[in-house]
Amino acid sequence: MQYSLRGRRRALTGALALAWAVHVACAADAPAEGSANVVIPFDIAPQPLATALLAWGKQSNVQVLTASGTIANWRSSGASGVLTPNAALDELLAGTDLESEAYDARTVVVRQRQKTGNATPLPLDPSVAFDPGSVVPLATVDVQGLVQDNGFKADTTRTVTRTEARLADVPQSVTVVTRDVIEAQQALDIGDVARYVAGVQYVDGYGGSPIFLIRGFDAGHGMTDGMPNGIARTEDLPPLIGIERVEVLRGPEAILGDASQNNNFGGSINVVMKRPQAETVRTIDYSVGKYDGARLGVDLAGSASKDGSLTYRVVASGQRGEKTPQGDGGGRGAYVAPSLAWQGDRTRVMGGVEFVDNRVPGPEHTVLLGPSLSAASPTRSVPGSPGDISTYRTVRGVFEVDHDFADDWAWHSRGQYVRQHSNGSSWSYLSSTPFTAFGSGASAVARTFRYSGTYWTWQNDLTRTFRTGDVTHTVLIGVDLARTHAGDSGGGSITEGTSVDEADRSAVIVTRPLAYDLRTGSTVSAKYNALVTPVNTTVQTLGGSWQTNSGVYFQDQISLGDRWNILAALRRTRYELDTRWSDGSPRKVRKERWVPKLGVVYKLTHDVSLYADTSTGFQPDPALGKDGQPLPVATSRQLEVGTKVDLFDQRARLTVAAYRIRVDHSVDLVSPEPPFFATPGPGQTNRGLELEFTGRIAPGLDLLASLTESRIRNHDDTRPTGAPKHQAATWASYRFGDGSMKPWGVAAGIVARSRSEGRTTNDGQYFGIPGQASVETNVSRYGENWRVTLGVKNLFSRTLYAVNFDETFVPIRQGRVVLLTGTYDF
Repeated sequence: MQYSLRGRRRALTGALALAWAVHVACAADAPAEGSANVVIPFDIAPQPLATALLAWGKQSNVQVLTASGTIANWRSSGASGVLTPNAALDELLAGTDLESEAYDARTVVVRQRQKTGNATPLPLDPSVAFDPGSVVPLATVDVQGLVQDNGFKADTTRTVTRTEARLADVPQSVTVVTRDVIEAQQALDIGDVARYVAGVQYVDGYGGSPIFLIRGFDAGHGMTDGMPNGIARTEDLPPLIGIERVEVLRGPEAILGDASQNNNFGGSINVVMKRPQAETVRTIDYSVGKYDGARLGVDLAGSASKDGSLTYRVVASGQRGEKTPQGDGGGRGAYVAPSLAWQGDRTRVMGGVEFVDNRVPGPEHTVLLGPSLSAASPTRSVPGSPGDISTYRTVRGVFEVDHDFADDWAWHSRGQYVRQHSNGSSWSYLSSTPFTAFGSGASAVARTFRYSGTYWTWQNDLTRTFRTGDVTHTVLIGVDLARTHAGDSGGGSITEGTSVDEADRSAVIVTRPLAYDLRTGSTVSAKYNALVTPVNTTVQTLGGSWQTNSGVYFQDQISLGDRWNILAALRRTRYELDTRWSDGSPRKVRKERWVPKLGVVYKLTHDVSLYADTSTGFQPDPALGKDGQPLPVATSRQLEVGTKVDLFDQRARLTVAAYRIRVDHSVDLVSPEPPFFATPGPGQTNRGLELEFTGRIAPGLDLLASLTESRIRNHDDTRPTGAPKHQAATWASYRFGDGSMKPWGVAAGIVARSRSEGRTTNDGQYFGIPGQASVETNVSRYGENWRVTLGVKNLFSRTLYAVNFDETFVPIRQGRVVLLTGTYDF
């Protein structure tokens, strides 16, 4: 660590010379500036007071004014724990002859007082006299113990506890994928982001949107800014230029009110969006790839007023030219997201709107004509099919309010309103007979779907921190409400000859046979095809449903001295589903339950902590069964133990987690397209061990690596599908530090997993899905305000399959892909 101090002494009775020490813009997920009553997890190690104040100022988003000579001679013993900024500053100054005074709501003055303590000053240089003109701002330094995203390693999360919390103090395995990781890996979507995370897989869907699996369970729709998504899919999410970070939370998240579709007992994915900030941002982002086409985006942020109280952010991007190897093209995308924030002395208000318009070609796929991959159809494109194209249009409005009351109370409120429309078409195979009876008739079918839905979420949290001796409590009381409308409110069906528009349904899938023989690749007569498959158009509707999730939430984060942290939470969750019986009569489903969570962290040392956690999952699944009615409520219990170790001077972290999840029944997803028809599955017990390392291990060298060992047992003794026992990934990025190679950087990674099994939907035959490994690499050239990266994904052009699929749809990943990405700051 280096910093510049041109004045090293001050006169004993001289006037106070003020200078900027810290001036940091408010980050999107950090506490509001000047929020002296908001508690923050501090972990500032013993160090020179100058750098300790830099760490405090950065984390608190408060401007510190002092004289260089005032603090040059002092060393701080640090500050650790869940504290208000004022309490943390008092700990930093303890034992010095310095005191602090609030100049205004966002400015603190540190000055000398007559009383001296027992702090140890650094040696003085008597030959250097104090020069008032030499007072300058402290230089930017790499401060140990500063809680912020630092390269590949992140230190905090707001999602798990709804308050800003250090990851080391959270009794749960959480992975934060930072912007540096996203850019280093040339990630283009959320599927790319999740590849290297321990315990996470994804399966391509009919419309091209992956279904994420965490610890063997469907992760559902996930969350955006900590708010559960009602019906969001990955293609409804914004491009990565609009995303600040991605958080993967492992274990049941019912405590947060996440009752998103499908039983997400293994965990959830939270997307943190970019928000207004005072620090100026002027960035152009671009990419050009073989199948992805060309992307261009712009990110603008900064202050919109002279006093800095009004800030803004505008993110916009466009993409065109996406296609698949089998020839489906026409892909395009558009995104724009303006947002504005106002910061007062005690209040911060933010509001924004997001528009997403994506047209996505379906993934390259084939079908199985027998219970093995060797029986895959040689045909990957069917004449007469409508083409594999899906469109997704989403409008999202969001707001956030923070207000500090007296007596250390703080109120946080946020909400979102989302309206979505999607439609598309694809071809696949309609399995209706055993493999032994496969003929050359109506094997191929064309599907078209149209879907719309609305959901909104509102969360309110009231927080207070207080101390009693060595015990600190951060108490949170929360109330939230989420409501989702998916499907029309009427009953009935659509007969042949009735168009989808005439039927005016919110969610329909139309399936029609194709006169094509997938076994031989030849066209058959429509007359013969009609003998095999009925000519009536098949239409599936949701039947209309309103889903309401509400709850009251209580949480206490307890710090016992320097060693123990306890997280205790309890939620009373309520679920309602308004739908209809098959005869059209109304049906209402109501479920309520207490959902507890308890976790303990013990710190062996400043850098090593052990934790244990137990949590409950409660999943009333709105997916419809084959009878058109909701599936029964599923519950789970997870036990997790682990350790978190900070290494390499806290620039890297190793997380080890062992878990067991027991579920009373699972859900077997039949159709990943709306209306998500599914069947109840057996109960499951999932066990596993996860190791994850991320951070900087040497100057210029960043590394992330993960290893997953998992075992899944179905309670009815059937074999689990889509469950590889071994999964590993590693990624390393190196930027040269000196010489002629200084502007250059190189990176490489590998993702590998063992074999898994799939199962046919019609007759339940198992088939093997081989293990696989994919290698990628890139080289970067850095300029003063720009970066260009040329990379290759799937370097050895391996045939890559999803971790799970059935005979009707076998997605095949793209071959070798060359990708050019870059950024330019102006």
